[in-house]
Amino acid sequence: MILYHADSVYTNGAFQKNYAVLVKDDVIHDIGPFDKLIETYREVSKIEWAGKAIVPGTVNAHNHSFQSLLRGIAVDRPFLEWRDQALYKYTPLLDEEAIYTGALFAFGEMVKYGVTTVSDFFYVHNNGVKTDEAVIQAAIDVGIRLVFARTMYDWDGAPSSYQESVTDATKRTRELAIKYQNHPMVDVHPAPHSPHAASPEMIQAGHKLAKELQTPFHIHVSEEMFEVEETLEKYNKRPVHYLDSLGVVDESMLAIHLVWLDQSEIDLLGSKKTGLAYCPSSNMFLSDGITRIPELVRSGVRVSLGSDGACSNNRISVFEEMRMCSLLQKVKTLDGTCMTADQVFQMGTKNGADLLQVDTGELVIGKKADFLAVDTSDLSLLPKHELFANLVYAMQPTAITDVVVAGKSVVQNRTVQTVSEQMIVKKVDHLFEKWGT
Repeated sequence: MILYHADSVYTNGAFQKNYAVLVKDDVIHDIGPFDKLIETYREVSKIEWAGKAIVPGTVNAHNHSFQSLLRGIAVDRPFLEWRDQALYKYTPLLDEEAIYTGALFAFGEMVKYGVTTVSDFFYVHNNGVKTDEAVIQAAIDVGIRLVFARTMYDWDGAPSSYQESVTDATKRTRELAIKYQNHPMVDVHPAPHSPHAASPEMIQAGHKLAKELQTPFHIHVSEEMFEVEETLEKYNKRPVHYLDSLGVVDESMLAIHLVWLDQSEIDLLGSKKTGLAYCPSSNMFLSDGITRIPELVRSGVRVSLGSDGACSNNRISVFEEMRMCSLLQKVKTLDGTCMTADQVFQMGTKNGADLLQVDTGELVIGKKADFLAVDTSDLSLLPKHELFANLVYAMQPTAITDVVVAGKSVVQNRTVQTVSEQMIVKKVDHLFEKWGT
């Protein structure tokens, strides 16, 4: 057992001074005043984090790890032009080595920014599961908790490496989920890509498989207006009503984006208690629009936060998304009270964990030991008496000094411990040299 002692610990909705967190194996075994815990557990090993505060690790509810390789490519373009010049152009180069390198890069950067759990929505399957396994291996090597949202994609307008038959997609996703069902750090969820890129049969197969596996299923919904127009033209229904006609709108659905909704869709999603992985920075970068978060929350939709891929954001920090979520909604509604620091913090921690069905997201006894230490003397966190507000609205990554995932140290003194950061740099550089870019 290890006792982590800091100046304060964020638990039960507040910073508690001179608290400590006791970790046994990969779980929070106890939490409370340091003096009490050190008296109770006399022989325990201690880690002193003087001048620091302990906060829950963040949960990135939506990411595309391979897209970190494409950061900075095709910026300042319309959505479809960005897609064609970045994603589709580079897809033929994405073999197992590239996929592993991109995931290692993405996950390594994420943990430095306080992400301890990530849902990676992955669709470059290359007609098998070897690239899927490359992403999973990268997560294991970095030490980040992974929900692998295996995309089910059969639109023939996309690169062939994305496409699978309904039968193949279901079989491969099921086999991968069963393989990792007892892994302590990896879960596999079905993820029919979207109403645009997955046929009705594929969407229903993903939903059915999620029910079989007792997991959520992930799906992009109404990110761009062209998707709404397409479903209206093909099915005479808006996307959410179309999905409901397929019988898939329920508590197991974790929708991504939900930008272009009308009130009837918001009401339906709320009544079915669906989840949302909201990616505000990506929506802004791609000029998608602004999701109506306060209305979705009032309707009953459960909201988490995602970074999306690093070529459509271009940062992969959930703390960044907390800030962007609140500010974007305030300016959209012209209401400074519409989205609070506490709400967005919960979206980036506990809500994400609950929606992904991982036992983390808050510092309480029995939860997984996923947390980080922030330097309360970092200039971005001053003045210290407003620590929580500054954590959400002001903190820079320089304040994050240490990260623990499943009771193991992944970042110490602002440096990744599990893999060499210099090695990641060399691998990324080598890829682009090989590609002749």
